Amino acid sequence: MRTTSPHNNVIERTLRNSILDGASHSAMLGLTRNYVVPFALPLQATTAQIGLLASVPSLTMALSQMAAPALVVRAGSRKRLILPAAFCHAAIWLPILLIPYLFASHQVWWLIGLLTLSAVAGSLGIPAWGSIMADLVPEGIRGKFFGSRGRICGIVVLISFFVGGAVLQFCAGNAFIGFSIIFGGAALFRLASWYFLKRMHEPRPCSTADEKVNLLGLLVNLKESNLGRFVIFASLMNLATSLGSPFMAVYMLRDLGFDYLTFVAINSVTSVASLMSFTFWGRRADRAGNVRILRITSLLIPLVPILWTISTRLYVLIPVQLLSGFAWSGFILSSSNFIYDAATPQTRTHFIAIYTMLTGLAISIGAVLGGLLAPILPDLFGNRLITLFLLSGVLRYFVAATFLYNISEVRRVPVIRTVNLLFDGIASLHSRLGAAFAEIESLLFTLPVGVTRRDSFSVSMVLRPATIDC
Repeated sequence: MRTTSPHNNVIERTLRNSILDGASHSAMLGLTRNYVVPFALPLQATTAQIGLLASVPSLTMALSQMAAPALVVRAGSRKRLILPAAFCHAAIWLPILLIPYLFASHQVWWLIGLLTLSAVAGSLGIPAWGSIMADLVPEGIRGKFFGSRGRICGIVVLISFFVGGAVLQFCAGNAFIGFSIIFGGAALFRLASWYFLKRMHEPRPCSTADEKVNLLGLLVNLKESNLGRFVIFASLMNLATSLGSPFMAVYMLRDLGFDYLTFVAINSVTSVASLMSFTFWGRRADRAGNVRILRITSLLIPLVPILWTISTRLYVLIPVQLLSGFAWSGFILSSSNFIYDAATPQTRTHFIAIYTMLTGLAISIGAVLGGLLAPILPDLFGNRLITLFLLSGVLRYFVAATFLYNISEVRRVPVIRTVNLLFDGIASLHSRLGAAFAEIESLLFTLPVGVTRRDSFSVSMVLRPATIDC
């Protein structure tokens, strides 16, 4: 009779609690992430303030990551940092929902300040959490596990997002009451997330070498390592994206005049596509490697803002948002798994902190630039934001074509044609799609003259496996 060891039972319970934590956290995200800008608009936020609303929290979040590894060492364990940060994150939503009632003036600035505190509290434990999960989930099934977890989280985000939209539509006569309800619910769900995090088992670190790792040294020499070059690429892609993404809600609600239900419908399409795609990308990342998925999705992501410039019709925008959710789910999943694979256990917390810090800085810079450029760009189809979206898409293509070619896979994976990877067994598509994908990839990712590609397998030979039995 097959038995399960007590140790494995502990791991299984921890991973279940991780999924419940993710679901609770996702419910909070669904009630907040896409409703911050709609909350700021009736507070009379300007376009420049919308840019600051996206940039200032990201900037402070990024800077706080420099302290995260040291705080883990000082706390004595990773959970001792994660739990207080999660509790504070939940608590800060209470004064946010009270802004319309507590402050008679400068309400937008209070919102920016409180969201900044919320961003720091919500992100401070990310490196420690990522380090724990990398220790718990074996390398060979990370794509499958995080893909399934992401799909569950996506479903919860979608449901809570719909609930938030229904609440706002029901409270259309007094929007602030609706926002108070959904932000209060967000605080409760984040408390539930804190509870499940508390029940998770923290494996003993494989090494105490984290104390000796020089975070500043890793940062200075970032471009010298394969993982460092990936962090630079991901940061620049986030910068190009945030140039236009914070202003999508402004464009829909203010310029196109969409009501809350239409706004929810368009954004929910992205969530639907994401939750349907996480498992798809996870299995393919396990087969062909995370870098391969990054290359494919980096061809699709720039299309999203460009296609938004074509039409304001829902029958056009909804397929565009489907594409957005499909592409971004693969990009985000492969990005996190690449860091887990490429970083050694001794440096994983530090590299996650560097990744979070630099992407946060990039989002901040992009949002500020977008806010500064939006009023001075030339009109396209009568709207400057459309010009901003087009610029964002072009820059995304430029980043992908310039930086992705020099990032190598760290796992030994078979060479699989892109069309076979995406369309398993659909032979009729090979001749039509295979040539197209090959031509696009060769145009964007051909190595410049004099540059040689690194051996894809050399890095994996020196990485220690992420186990919990060290």
